[in-house]
Amino acid sequence: MSRLQAEDQNKGVSIASGLADWSLRRALSHIVTRGSLTVTTAGGRVLTFGDATGQPVHVRFTDTSAQWAFLVDADLRLGELYMDGRFLVEQGSLYDFVAMMLREAQNSTHPLIARVIDHIRTRLRIFRHRNLPGRSRANVAHHYDLDGRLYELFLDADRQYSCAYFAHPGQSLEEAQLAKKRHLAAKLSIEPDNSILDIGCGWGGLALHLAEQAPGGYVLGVTLSEEQHDYASKRLQGALEASRAEVQFALRDYRSLTGHFDRIVSVGMFEHVGLSSYRTFFRKCAELLEDDGVMVLHTIGCSATPGFTTPWLDKYIFPGGYIPALSEIVPEVEAAGLTITDVEVLRLHYAWTLANWRERFMARWGEVAELYDERFCRMWEYYLSTAEAAFRYEDLVVFQIQISKRNDIVPVTRDYIARNEAQQASKPDIERSVERKADDVLIG
Repeated sequence: MSRLQAEDQNKGVSIASGLADWSLRRALSHIVTRGSLTVTTAGGRVLTFGDATGQPVHVRFTDTSAQWAFLVDADLRLGELYMDGRFLVEQGSLYDFVAMMLREAQNSTHPLIARVIDHIRTRLRIFRHRNLPGRSRANVAHHYDLDGRLYELFLDADRQYSCAYFAHPGQSLEEAQLAKKRHLAAKLSIEPDNSILDIGCGWGGLALHLAEQAPGGYVLGVTLSEEQHDYASKRLQGALEASRAEVQFALRDYRSLTGHFDRIVSVGMFEHVGLSSYRTFFRKCAELLEDDGVMVLHTIGCSATPGFTTPWLDKYIFPGGYIPALSEIVPEVEAAGLTITDVEVLRLHYAWTLANWRERFMARWGEVAELYDERFCRMWEYYLSTAEAAFRYEDLVVFQIQISKRNDIVPVTRDYIARNEAQQASKPDIERSVERKADDVLIG
């Protein structure tokens, strides 16, 4: 290459770098008006944004193409850039940066190209979430069949992997997760001898808690995760407690179940059902629920109009997942012939839950890296950080929807919920092991 050609090439690189820096400055200046953000570009320029208040955050791009990727499609590419070490946090934490961006973005208009991409993703959302049984099992295995030791590092001892219920300020994660189980059990109004179905039972903690409330009854927990099923089943080894219901865990798809249940609960599973399968889900629940039965659905939801799953989350963490708006749930409940008897919106509870998980995860980073690697750790840090920020500053909430077949099944005031919670709190949360009971009628 001649000297003249080299000069022309360097000039071209300089122009491209300058254009990328100009575009980055223009985009972020419209978003970050508060706080203290410093960005070092790939070309070495130092850009500052905000009003110099709050915790300083300093980030750096390692190459110009990383800057363009961030500008064009941050929803997908920022996480990938962080995982690959092309977007670095020099001061503050990743959470500090993401929280600043989401907090400030509420008051700004996204760039045109980002709005076009968002519109396309929203319009195509129903086609991306056709979770047939085989795909559902694969999607579940992607996240929930990871090494069980990972979850032990940041969850509570009961492995509750869903939004906790912080009944009062200052509660520990363990106390808030127990409060969540009590809150759900209270809304189910469980009685002795009840048969109870837990759809998406996780590692079994909620099912065991519900069994304490239904002496003489039966609890069936179903999951598609082999790891969760094995762990939950091991918890059943030991002597049967006379004061609780019998419990069984099954590796089954909810669509294959038969029989009838007095109570149905589903926590943190509906997000994996898929938008196009909502009618199937609620019709199956209607088929399984006794005429005088009660169901409670606990799901992440969107308090705004319907949107789309963040593509990075769909690709790396929860494939096939979708966060519904209430307007997408209610019509399908009605179409199934069911009645909504109560709706509670948990605001900020999940942000507090995720803050606990993120803090615990970061404290055990080295142990996670031994299980997987540093890139995996950065991926999960990004997942926990962005989720926490979204529940704080965007429109993510948790819906607890109580459902029955008639409007006279549950009390007409909500006083009974507090009474039921107090009654549970008066008893120790023993959750001792129980024998397994096979019942082919109930599991098909």
